[in-house]
Amino acid sequence: MKAKNITSTYLVGITGTLCLLTILIISSIGCDEASPSELVVIPAKMTQYCATCHGADMEGGMSQSLLDGNWQFGGERRSIFRWIKFGLPHVGMPSWQTVLSDDEIYEIVDYLLEEEKRRGITKPPIPDSLETRDYKIKVEKYVEGLEIPWSIDFISSELALITERPGRLRLVENGILSSDSVVGTPSVLHEGQGGLMDVAVDPEYDQNGWIYLAYSHVLPADTSEERPPAMTRLVRGQLEGMNWTNQQVIFEAPHETYRTTRHHYGCRIVFDPAGYLYFSIGDRGTSEHAQDITRPNGKVHRIHRDGRIPNDNPFVGQAGAIESIFTYGNRNAQGLAVHPETGQVWETEHGPLGGDELNLVIAGNNYGWPVITYGLNYNGTIISENQRKEGMEQPIMYWNPSIAACGLDFYSGDLFPKWQNRLMVGALRFEEVQLLEIEKDRVIYSQTILKNAGRVRDVATGPDGAIYVVLNRPGTILRLTPASMEAELQ
Repeated sequence: MKAKNITSTYLVGITGTLCLLTILIISSIGCDEASPSELVVIPAKMTQYCATCHGADMEGGMSQSLLDGNWQFGGERRSIFRWIKFGLPHVGMPSWQTVLSDDEIYEIVDYLLEEEKRRGITKPPIPDSLETRDYKIKVEKYVEGLEIPWSIDFISSELALITERPGRLRLVENGILSSDSVVGTPSVLHEGQGGLMDVAVDPEYDQNGWIYLAYSHVLPADTSEERPPAMTRLVRGQLEGMNWTNQQVIFEAPHETYRTTRHHYGCRIVFDPAGYLYFSIGDRGTSEHAQDITRPNGKVHRIHRDGRIPNDNPFVGQAGAIESIFTYGNRNAQGLAVHPETGQVWETEHGPLGGDELNLVIAGNNYGWPVITYGLNYNGTIISENQRKEGMEQPIMYWNPSIAACGLDFYSGDLFPKWQNRLMVGALRFEEVQLLEIEKDRVIYSQTILKNAGRVRDVATGPDGAIYVVLNRPGTILRLTPASMEAELQ
């Protein structure tokens, strides 16, 4: 095989908790009998910039190995590209956009991924145990083999409901996944980011049997349009065996507000102690709509559980307003949670390139998108010169770079008493679960309790007190419990 020698570009690898690296990987590191023609020559600049942190062989020094398959900040092609181009300031890695062209960066990324594949480097397996600041944790695979699982909720300690984004509602009984999905659930538009999203069990399920679903609803095709428009829709129904019955539509936006885009649908569903139902709809890729209360997108909504509009919603009676709107200026909220003691509703939303937010949901508040933001466009251009503006709320916390904040829940079980009422934040891109300690509407401490097991789509406290983590890639749900009750009691 011909020698590969790319001396005109810096090869940047991002694995572990890294500073900026300009590297060119030797394609035969670790081969005892490689001929000179099989080796990639390491340019002097790679040795100059990388060896100090990662060792001459790139397998670890002061910083972690570049060859362990462990991408801390997102291992997708586009994620690596962005980290190289725009940097990761919080770990000391500067931007390289003034040094490398986009084509050169993509050449670097593709080389790194191909070299990783050629060497057979794979992501480390999901561990059987974890050690956090407070607990040693046992990690079990509760369910495997799912296709893009999106949400989990529990009817009882024995029976769980799981949504798969292509449109399936699955049951898990005593830890065993049903071989078939529930029959008769609504058809969904599984395209782009759309599909079957959240599932939520009514707080009074034992009395009424209601289960709520959120999904991307598409209108009938119109030959005059390139593709039919869609919007987030909510229904509730009941289970009779494996059949979905008695369906009622509890939220459907005016059809003239539907969008032909295929992303930023939201959507999470939660209930507050008063019994109100909150749900989120993303801006659907049309950011200016988030500031328009005549549009449903870019908002958090509040309704009664049967779909009626509460009389004290902030925009009731305003001409043209969507009266279910509770807050606006929200980009794409895929995390909603209710504090077990205060009843406050909290929200996480995706930023663009940077600027993921944690917000406290308060009636009528404007959270600013896209007028104020801590993020940039994905191409690095400025969305807004403003990060603050009178009349617009600041986030309680924001993440820069974006972790791709998703599922959200306050821990409320008995197995981890030290974590009572702490907020669990799932992250898709960073593949982690963060645990936030909140006091008087402020985040005072954060720790990561799970990392690199997969893209975290949802996180929930089970009725048994375990923590359930819904992963994409792999389509798996993990169950976290204390490694032993003896250790927990210590």
